[in-house]
Amino acid sequence: MTKRRIPAWAYMIAALAVIGGAYIGWSRYASRDHATTKAGAQASPVPVTVAAVTQADFPVYLTSLGTVQGFNTVTVRTRVDGQIDQIAFKEGQTVKQGDLIAQIDPRPFQAALDQAKAKKAQDEASLANARRDLQRSTNLGEFATKQTVDTQTATVEQLTAQIAADDAAIANAQTQLDYTSIRAPISGVTGIRQVDVGNIVNASTQTGIVTIAQIEPIAVIFTAPEQDLPAIADALKQHDTRVTALTSDGRQVLSQGTLALMNNQVDTTSGTIRLKAVFDNKDHALWPGLSVSTRLLVNTVKNAAVMPEDAVQHGSGGLYVFVVGDGNKAELRKVTVGASTDGKVLVQSGVKPGEQVVVGGQYRVQPGSPLAINVASSGQAVPRAD
Repeated sequence: MTKRRIPAWAYMIAALAVIGGAYIGWSRYASRDHATTKAGAQASPVPVTVAAVTQADFPVYLTSLGTVQGFNTVTVRTRVDGQIDQIAFKEGQTVKQGDLIAQIDPRPFQAALDQAKAKKAQDEASLANARRDLQRSTNLGEFATKQTVDTQTATVEQLTAQIAADDAAIANAQTQLDYTSIRAPISGVTGIRQVDVGNIVNASTQTGIVTIAQIEPIAVIFTAPEQDLPAIADALKQHDTRVTALTSDGRQVLSQGTLALMNNQVDTTSGTIRLKAVFDNKDHALWPGLSVSTRLLVNTVKNAAVMPEDAVQHGSGGLYVFVVGDGNKAELRKVTVGASTDGKVLVQSGVKPGEQVVVGGQYRVQPGSPLAINVASSGQAVPRAD
């Protein structure tokens, strides 16, 4: 009896059946494992940092850039012509009003003064003689002609007027002599001197000897948008509108001052108004020409809802925050906010004091996500109970 052979195609069918069964089993196992992993991931809390919405008085500031300038700045010039004999200050020195700045050779002016005094003495002698002549003519009575008496009277009057002119000449000569001592018209800090000893200076020359800038107090000029004019005007009525001067990067406070005035017109080109603030500047932290950032306090909102600025997110539908809801789950809440100061923002609607908002880790948070809460160092939030 002959043994029958199994066709090759039968082996191929059997092999395909085994491979297909193995693939189906592996697919079911992998699908089940992926679902388990996904479910576990969805159940894992998202680590976030939260802070509490608080209730506090919130200061509203207007920020701007400004330039420091001397409260008064004077270029000291000579008022008479002459040679500089002495420079009596050091560059950068603080001087007081009336301190000697420079000395011009006084000898020509002293000579003119002495001459005016001598002329007065001469005229006084002539006046005394004329008065004696008038007295003698008067004593002669009818023996002196009327013309003689009138002539002597006129001579006395002329010499009296001449002495008055001599007094004016003496005062003028004394003034010119006083001008040879150039003194500080204000108290302040001197700059770099423009002349040296031995130079000839002229009253008609525009170049001064030195510039003096008053820095106690000192002023800061800055601008504000014209739409803020009503708020600034209301703040000025309080007579104590605080202005803070900071470094140009806004990181360090330099000085505290008050708003002195706002300019009498708006710049139509830029739509801004110039403002002037005054600072005591006892520590000389502000210096003329320095660029600073300014913060003008225009209002203080009482008992306002305040939250960290980091909590606010920008979306296609506007501003929103994630609030810690029941069971420590994230709740998306649309908000409207106002001014911001020092990392805090004024809440107008959307959240209320006592609620907790997410300030860190929002990029992984979705509405309804469970949250693993870490309290921000500056906040007062605590995890909510389930």
